[in-house]
Amino acid sequence: MTSVVTGFAVIVSIIAVGYVLGRTELLGPSGPVVLSRLAFWVASPALMFHTVAEADLSVLVAVSLVATAGSVAVVMTLFALAGWWRRWGVSYTTLGVICSGLVNAGNLGIPIAAYVLGDATLVAPILLLQNIVVVPVALTVLDLAGRGASMPVWRRFLTPLQSPITVASLAGVAVAASGVTVPEPLMEPFVLVGAISIPSVLMVFGISLRGSARPGRGPDGGPLALAVVLKTVVQPAVAYLIGRALGLSGSELLAVVVLAALPTAQTALTYALRYGHAQVLVREAILVTTALSLPVLVLVATLLK
Repeated sequence: MTSVVTGFAVIVSIIAVGYVLGRTELLGPSGPVVLSRLAFWVASPALMFHTVAEADLSVLVAVSLVATAGSVAVVMTLFALAGWWRRWGVSYTTLGVICSGLVNAGNLGIPIAAYVLGDATLVAPILLLQNIVVVPVALTVLDLAGRGASMPVWRRFLTPLQSPITVASLAGVAVAASGVTVPEPLMEPFVLVGAISIPSVLMVFGISLRGSARPGRGPDGGPLALAVVLKTVVQPAVAYLIGRALGLSGSELLAVVVLAALPTAQTALTYALRYGHAQVLVREAILVTTALSLPVLVLVATLLK
């Protein structure tokens, strides 16, 4: 479990740097906005492109992906139904849905897959699922919720192409499917710029913690509790049940459940800031699920190893 603790320590240290930046106001009042825009418009698309372009798309037909996709679909649907019943609004509910099912597969999932599961490629299916399906669909809904009423029908179908992350992911799929290997001198700029994405998002998260109240207070308490329970308890439990039903066992089942138990991805805060909704809910969901996921991961590894 040393690798799990190390992975969390790295994340916490970068968040702490962001918190110090926020306390000292070193970046000025526009610092978080600039960093989040850099991540959304430049760094994250670069990261998505080179990650997907160099991935093996055959992992999308792996049996383990069915369990992963099933667990994501269940928790996201449950939050969406709760949002519809409680009338939380489309944008707020969509961001809550992201908090419930979007896992931190990049900066935490990769080291955990490498050191706990013994194979970093095990995180590829959920990375591709999120980059190619979940995030583009969620961003499309957010775009339509903001401008859908006044948007012509033909433009609604082009909405996914207005997100740089979606365009970069689709471009990566095209490159991976073609079998063409992008020359290193051309790909290296994407790798270098993409490396800015994760630390930028983590520091923005740290900056946002300055002056924040204890999680769970105010009108976001109910949605937060639901998102946290779905993410830390329901998603790994559903992944386990589906995995067992599909005949997975041993290391394969452990990998599915461990990846489902990862906390909410920090990139969710980038989307909340970009679209101007549910910032408190998203920030607190990331904070609480990150804190709770360590004991959950230890428990899962202990029971299934």
